[in-house]
Amino acid sequence: MIEIEDKVLAVVEGKEIKASQLNLLINQAPDDQQAQFRTHEGRRQLLNEMIGQELFYLEAKDNHIEETEEYQKEFEEMKEKFLKSYMISHFMTGVDVPDEEVRAYYDENPKQFIAPDHVRASHILVPAEQQAIDIIEEIKSGKKSFEQAAKDYSLDNSKANGGDLGYFPKGKMVPVFEQAAFALDVGEMTDKPVKSEFGYHIIKVTDKKIGETAPYSAVKDSLKKYLLGMKQNRAYINKIEDLKEIYKVEYKTGF
Repeated sequence: MIEIEDKVLAVVEGKEIKASQLNLLINQAPDDQQAQFRTHEGRRQLLNEMIGQELFYLEAKDNHIEETEEYQKEFEEMKEKFLKSYMISHFMTGVDVPDEEVRAYYDENPKQFIAPDHVRASHILVPAEQQAIDIIEEIKSGKKSFEQAAKDYSLDNSKANGGDLGYFPKGKMVPVFEQAAFALDVGEMTDKPVKSEFGYHIIKVTDKKIGETAPYSAVKDSLKKYLLGMKQNRAYINKIEDLKEIYKVEYKTGF
């Protein structure tokens, strides 16, 4: 959200809280919370939280909390943790996987990219078995095409597309439907109605994708992420071993 004017939303002991600061917090929030914070009530809630934090800060300054031994100890621990995280993160950003390396891995390991078997099927769903039998006979006799019968009789929303359900892998449909669909050849229709919890199905398979390799474009991003993680892990381990040559490490008894 871009503010035409960076409005001052509140002032706490002379310190301004601006709309840009509030918007930054909203943008940094998890996706499922951002919509809530973009409402008037949500923005108000977040603004009150920002005011609350400023008030606690002022109280801490007035009570010289920074000078206490407890604060100093926790602050040092926090600095140490942050420095560790920063150094590891900074080191990891130096590790990269070029596109050529991703492509080479894809080309050299084709079996890893064989997509699950898919079928493309259409169906007609009706409530009664005899009705399904009659429709099958109507289609077989040539009185109606499968697609037209789906539009005329099916209870499913896919009727608008002639019953087309698109491609699906094993495990997506109810077992009895899936078993019947995968058993059919391309262009073949079930001779008998298939009963499921939804009613009686007449199924026709229009295409199959068996043992096909997923295209490089479809797996490139996820593959690069996978290879980067592997490469970063190796680099991290190697870096630790290098650092052990510089800094003394002692393993105590039992480790």
